[in-house]
Parts: sequence; C-alpha cells; structure tokens
Amino acid sequence: MRVLHRSVAATTAVALALQAGACSWKTPSLETTKPAPLAESSRILAADGSVITDLHGEENRETVPFDRMPKTLRDAVVAIEDERFWDHKGVDPRSVLRAVYANATEGKVVEGGSTITQQYVKNELVGPDRTVRRKLREAALAYEVERRYTKQRILELYLNTIYFGNGAYGVQAASIEYFGVGVDRITLGQSALLAGVIRSPNRSDPYQQPDIARERRQVVLDKLVSLGWATPGAAAAAAAEPLVTAAAPVTDERYTAPYFVERVKRFLLDDPRFGPTPGARRDLLLQGGLRISTTLDLKAQAQAEEAVAKVLSSPDKDPAAAVVSIEPGTGFVRALVGGRDFFGPAAEAKFDLATQGKRPAGSSFKPFVLAAALEQGIPITKFYDAPGSLTIPLTREPWEVSNYEGQGGGRMTLGDATIRSVNTVYAQLILDVGPSKAVDLAARMGITSPLLPYPSAVLGTNDVTPLEMASAYGTFANRGIAVPPTFVTKVVDGHGRVIYEHQHTQKRVLEQANVDTEISVLRQVVERGTAVGAKIGRPVAGKTGTGQEWRDAWFVGFTPDLVTSVWVGFPERQRSMKPPDTRILVTGGSWPAQIWQLYMSAALAERPIRDFAPPPPSAAEGTSDAPVLQQVTTVIGMPAVDAEAALARDGFTATREPTPSEDYPPGVVVGSLPDAGLLAPAASSVVLLVSTGKATATLPDVLSRTTDEARRAIESAGLVARIIVQAEPASSTSAGRAGKAWKQAPALGSLVDRGDTVTVYVNPEPAAPPPVAPPPTGYVPGFTTTTPR
Repeated sequence: MRVLHRSVAATTAVALALQAGACSWKTPSLETTKPAPLAESSRILAADGSVITDLHGEENRETVPFDRMPKTLRDAVVAIEDERFWDHKGVDPRSVLRAVYANATEGKVVEGGSTITQQYVKNELVGPDRTVRRKLREAALAYEVERRYTKQRILELYLNTIYFGNGAYGVQAASIEYFGVGVDRITLGQSALLAGVIRSPNRSDPYQQPDIARERRQVVLDKLVSLGWATPGAAAAAAAEPLVTAAAPVTDERYTAPYFVERVKRFLLDDPRFGPTPGARRDLLLQGGLRISTTLDLKAQAQAEEAVAKVLSSPDKDPAAAVVSIEPGTGFVRALVGGRDFFGPAAEAKFDLATQGKRPAGSSFKPFVLAAALEQGIPITKFYDAPGSLTIPLTREPWEVSNYEGQGGGRMTLGDATIRSVNTVYAQLILDVGPSKAVDLAARMGITSPLLPYPSAVLGTNDVTPLEMASAYGTFANRGIAVPPTFVTKVVDGHGRVIYEHQHTQKRVLEQANVDTEISVLRQVVERGTAVGAKIGRPVAGKTGTGQEWRDAWFVGFTPDLVTSVWVGFPERQRSMKPPDTRILVTGGSWPAQIWQLYMSAALAERPIRDFAPPPPSAAEGTSDAPVLQQVTTVIGMPAVDAEAALARDGFTATREPTPSEDYPPGVVVGSLPDAGLLAPAASSVVLLVSTGKATATLPDVLSRTTDEARRAIESAGLVARIIVQAEPASSTSAGRAGKAWKQAPALGSLVDRGDTVTVYVNPEPAAPPPVAPPPTGYVPGFTTTTPR
C-alpha cells in the first residue's frame, strides 16, 4: 500500500509539473501547427490513363460536420474517453490522477489520462513519441487548441480523424464499415461500439475479436448509465443489438494487377527522390494526392491472367505461375502476374512470385552462356561430344552431368545442343567460356540477383526472378541492347507539378551480329526443339528450363515486339511437379510454354507479324586451312526425296531419321541436323528428320514396376523393351524401389511409333538374405532343448 501511495504521489507531482509546464510553455503559433488538410488519395493509372486503383493506405475517411453526429455517439465517446471534456481547458489533472490510481491498483494500464484534446493534438500535430518534451509540447498545444477552437469544433475534428480499425478513419467511414449506414443513422448500441474500439482498434476488432468488442461496448453503456446520460432500459436494449450489421471486410479492396501495383508502391517508397526518409515517402504516396502513370496494359494483364487460369485450371491442386511481359525496346512492363490471388487467405498470397520469387533458372540460363561463347568467338557450328552422361574432373570433386532422361550420344554442333538442351555439351561449353565471364554477361543483360560463378551455373543452379529473366531475354529481342524494366513513367503531385518523369536508358552489351546468330538457334527451340508448344504462327525465339526433380519449370520467349517469361512451381516450397502431385509431369515445354502460347497469341493478335533479322554469314574460324563452311539448305516441309535432291545440289549428302510429328504428314521433312540456315562443312552429311505422321503407339508408364511388368507393358503397346539394370541416385524414396523401374526413355508423354525401343532403367534386386541353419534335432519352437548327457 505504501508503494501505491508513493506511486500516486510521484505521478501527482508529474501531473502538476505537466500542468505548470504547459501553462508556462511558450505555445507555438497554431498558424504553423494548425490541423493539416486531410489526406488526399493518390491514384495509380494504367498506360492508357484509366484508373487501376486509389491508394489511401490506412487513410479511409470522410469528413462530416458536428451537427450530423448523433448525440448518442458524442456522449458515448466523451463518456469513455474524457468524461470532463466539456469542463477542462485541454489538460485534466483529475483525469491523470484517476488514471494513475486505477492503473496502479490493477497493476496494468486500464485507463488513460489524456483528454480528447490531447489525443487530437498527439494524433495530428506532435506525433506519438513518448518523451517528456513531447508531453509538454502536447499539453501546451492542447491549451492553445482549447483557446482557439470551441469544444464542438475540437470534438468534430477528433471524431473525423480518430482511427476505428479496419482502415476506417473518422466516424463516417467507421459507420459505413461496420453498419453499412451513415453516422447520422446509427443507434445507441452502435455508438457505444464505436466509442469502445477507439482505445485499441485491433484488439477490439468486432470482426476478428467479437467477444472483446462486445465487452467494450458494455463498458461504454455502463459508463453512460452511471453518468446519467442513458437510462438502464435503453442501455439494456442497446446491449442486445447485433454487434455489426455490415459484411466482414475483404482483407483488401480488390483491384486489377495487384502485384504490379505493389511493385509501383515499392518504387516510390524506396526511392529517395520522393522524400528524404521512409516516413516522408509513405506520407507522400498515401496522402499526397499523386497521379502515378504506369506502363501497365490492362488488356494484356487480363490476357495473362486468363492464360494462367486456363492452363492451371485446378487452383486447389495445381502449382502457381508467374508471368512478366515487357516491351524490349522501351523496357515497359505491360503485364505482371505474381501469384494465384493477392487478396486470398493463404499466408503467401501477397508474396510476389514475379519480382520477389527467386528460383533456379534451369536450362533457360543456357542462352546467356551461349551469348558469352559467341562473344568470345566460339562458333555455333563447333562440334562437341554429347554423351548421355559425363564426369568432369574439377578441383574439389568430379562434376557429374547427365542429360534429361539420359539421352545423348555421338557429336553435335553447339547449335543442335542448344535446340535439344544437351547438358553434357553445355557443361563443356561453360568451361571453355569461363563461369565468371558467363555470369557477368548475364548480369549485364539484366539479371540483378547475385550469381555464383560455378560451372553448374550453366544448368541454371542460380536463383533468379521472372522479372529478371524477361528483362535479360529482352536484350536478345532488342538485338543486344539492354534496357532496364520500367513500371512508372510519370508522377504528378497534388498541385499538378511533375515530380518524376521516366528517362529512357539503354546500353549495348552484345554485338548485334552475335545476337542475330543466337536468335536463329533459339527460334529452332520453338520450331522443333523443347518448346514446340509455344508456337503462335509468327517468328518466336526462346528457351525452356526444367529444374532438378521437376521442382521449377520455365519458358522465356520473345518476338521482336514482346518478351515474356513464365515460371511454374509451388510457391510455398520447392516440390516435384510430377504425378500424383500434379496432373502431368511438368517441364518447361508443358505448362509454362502453354501459358506463354495462350498469352502471346492474344497479346499480339492485332499487331503485324515482324520477323527477326537474318543471321550474318560467318567466316571459317581459326587458320587458313580451316574447312570451308556453307549454309545448310532449308528443306523443312519438302518431301524427303526432294529434300535430298536439294541438299545434293548444294554439295551435301543426306541420311534420313524417322521422327513422329503432329504437324507434318508422313514422308515430309520436319527438320535437319544441323539446322537450316546454320553453317556446316562443305560436302558434309545432313540428317533429315522425316515425319512418320502422328504417333501410332501410346507410351506406357512403367515407373515403379518390376522388370517383368515393365517388359510386358511395353511389348503389349507394340514397342520394344530395352532393360538396363542401374541403381538410381540415392534419395528419400529410392530404397522403396529396389528391383523396380525408376526411369524410362523416351519420357512419358513422348510421341512414339510402333516398333520403337523404350529404354527402362531398373534398380538392382535387393540382396538375398543369408541362409538360415536348420534347427537342431529335437528342437520345438518355444521350448529349450538340452543335449542328453
């Protein structure tokens, strides 16, 4: 008790000191500290000037005059917040003492001592800093406010600015938020609820914490009765009213392109050009009445979202996708999809997969290494060994590299290795180029994430974002000129002054001739390589990427007008995208390419078709005795006989390789090795890929089957089984597949003809247990035997 008396005495002294200090303080002129104009929303505009959304942050309010505020509301707020409001002069020592005593008795803060005038001054003029100087300034200003304004005006200012939770500032916004009506129509119970949430809007949120909100409403009603400002009967009726009568709010007001909007907000909040401190920038963005012009194409945005929804049509089960679409010449971001649903309830909903989500790039990183090779003079026609797997000795430990499904064999040019995405060739290439030079070039092209200069970088082990990939591939589409991505073109303040205007910047990072050469190869990736699903009836170049264990899948492709990156994966963590977790085995050439194809077909439908520049003629590399090179004749679409004749006229010999095709009838050439337009030694042999028509056999799924089961399934489909006993790489599930198939080539879903060979890799059978010695004579289970003496 003695401690309590000392506490009260000490606080009494502080209160008297505050009053004396406030009276003797030289009060600052309210001409410079008068209530600031209420916040004006900023507006984000699309490229065509239409409104995307208004930004008011937490400042959702509407001013109403004092006489429109019902007396029940005014009484309820004064009763619970400052019952002597109509009597004091801005600071109330009696309230301070009463609060100190109540708090000391309870051992916690149960009552505040600030008057309504002080609360208004704190919120609007001096800020919430808990210092003695700030409290003295608050008290002085409270006295000055009381001297200059009537009590009615002070209460009006207070009730129009105080926060009531759920983004509602002021009684009008709060009334509409919780009851769906204007403040002039609310009841005694509703007035009590609003008054009750002022002290702690989040803790007594009527949507999230209805029991606490109901308890606070009752406290207000009891206080009104005790002061004689409400009858017990009226209070009882008010306590029986529903807590709220409006629907619970959506977490955020819905608007289009929310992930794009968040990127725009971050641009202004992070840039010192919009204010010296984070707080100043936030005030400008949320209260400054800005007009922010952006690069967003609303039609393209809708097309991107629709493409994702069509392909990933089971959002409860399917992985998510990120899409970024950029005009390569300007760097303008025209569409951005950053996840499933920004406004959804999932914990990761607001995480932007397009600009924040970093995942391994897989083989979509290979074009950067190829660009570095061309810059160093390594020709696209250089031949490499292309085995199915390769062991490369490095300083610390050997580097084991394998191709997708173990495919490979023989030798091939760098161009063909790109089209077929041959890992073993590219592993050799990055050692020729140098890992540091390869990742440095990728950074100059537009990859801003840190890149480790390891040899494995060529296989896309570094993490990157879809925005970075779109920007970097835009350097290809822009014929070697890198242009940074742009979201905001102009910012105008509330007075109509331009405070920011985008200035175009660019830098040449690749030689134009080398880019044109590389594009001629990346076009073939779409024409007949891993990205045939991305064809849109006009010239397209790009590259697929598939992560380890199918955890990430990419396709980044471009035309001369537009570059778009698509990533597909599970956002919460890296999970394998293969059945039964997904409906199909997801590779870069499946869902990402399909999303890209749907979006780009729609986005470019009204634009004229533009072709890429042709690749330049290339001189023989190295010495004077180097072989003479000439372009491979274009024979795609010709009958095989005519194609052979055309090649023969140019001095080439031809061999045929049957290839199933959905696009060409039997007997027609669907491609060549090397590719048409590439350079090859004069009089060398060209392999003609000749269509056998649509596949005539269905490739069965034999994974996890025994050897006999796999063989029977393959042979029953009219195919030939080739069984290879080989242990799969150790994993958490490999032990359960002893003696069973763990890989098949071609992969499930590939086009095959009857009579084709299917290679199945089977784990070794488990070792047989050691033989058990026969039991001794006379042994009976469960009994101990003894040897007769």
